[in-house]
Amino acid sequence: MAASPIVAAADATGSSGTVAERLAHFMRPGALALPALPPLSLYVHVPWCLKKCPYCDFNSHAWRGGEPLPETRYVDALVRDLEDALPFVWGRRVHSVFIGGGTPSLFAPASIERLIASIRARLPLEPGCEVTLEANPGTFERERFHGYADAGVTRLSIGVQSFDDAKLHALGRVHDAAQARAAIDEAKAAFATFNVDLMYGLPEQTLAECEADVEAALAFAPPHLSIYHLTIEPNTLFAHAPPSLPDVDAASAMLDRIVASTEAAGLDRYEVSAFARPNHRSRHNVNYWEFGDYLGIGAGAHGKISFPNRIVRQVRLRDPSAYMAGAERAAAVASETEVARGELAFEFMLNALRLKDGFPLARFSERTGLPLSTIERPLAEAERRGLVERDLQSVRPTPLGFDFLSDLQQLFLPTGN
Repeated sequence: MAASPIVAAADATGSSGTVAERLAHFMRPGALALPALPPLSLYVHVPWCLKKCPYCDFNSHAWRGGEPLPETRYVDALVRDLEDALPFVWGRRVHSVFIGGGTPSLFAPASIERLIASIRARLPLEPGCEVTLEANPGTFERERFHGYADAGVTRLSIGVQSFDDAKLHALGRVHDAAQARAAIDEAKAAFATFNVDLMYGLPEQTLAECEADVEAALAFAPPHLSIYHLTIEPNTLFAHAPPSLPDVDAASAMLDRIVASTEAAGLDRYEVSAFARPNHRSRHNVNYWEFGDYLGIGAGAHGKISFPNRIVRQVRLRDPSAYMAGAERAAAVASETEVARGELAFEFMLNALRLKDGFPLARFSERTGLPLSTIERPLAEAERRGLVERDLQSVRPTPLGFDFLSDLQQLFLPTGN
């Protein structure tokens, strides 16, 4: 997903009240006037992993003990959660579904099939709707990927991270390079499109080692590559015991090689960390970056739902057991918060500027309900610094703006914060 947007503590409602009371609260007149509701996606979170990686700050939980995962109960909870959420998105078509984690490929194809069938029975999906499933090579079994394809998954995202066994060990991954290669081979046989996740700037990584990882991935001719810089996040094992990472100059040289290698292989860097062949961009992630809506179900899932006069962020209960129990009594939502008007411009730009093609100016007002004058001053400053270029129809980051994306995004922070 894109970087987590700031959630303003404005008009917080918690999640109390009946569905009708909550819906009436969000449908009342407000500070915004959205001309139309944006495209809607569905995110489904599966929170379990075989092992918690030391760099991971997602809501993932190592599954301990010899008992099987509670697949049936969890899918039941997801379906109940979805049913309770339907009034908030009633009549809206879903453009993409993303089943993420955690490690959703811990669930058997039969469980994923039941989940997808339940979604299709309750939500109108666009024809050709993209349905992505995240999978890790450490949970790979031959023919399982074909089972996911038969279950209705149309796109697989494989968490490889590296093809270097020493680096995989340093990252705490449960798979090795041979398993990663076998998983990609199987994905190629089962899916018309798939993604390979890589990381760079790994502990003690050299430029040559980074190049080797990228070349190993490109040898499979993947339709899509996501390549992320390893960062040390708070509340992770790496934050408490930081490894030795390449310095800024070394990481920059790695990114330059990544961009050159992927371009030579025919992949377009359409987003700051995403590279794709024609017609293989991630529709789900593009919707995030275009400030579309997404309903999030599952333990700890976040969502963004637009109403005619406001934009609301939802968060589900984080603990898997608490989430299942909450969903069973129609109380899976931990909080619902209206995004403050003063935060919307920054939230939009935080996402939209990640795209190489930027955004049409009309989309800013369509998705935020704000006039273009709201961003005129920071846009002019970004243009003066050579970070963006614009015309009467659109704004896009320059190559310099892509290289210094954080500096560009910060220009749109709300004044006074």
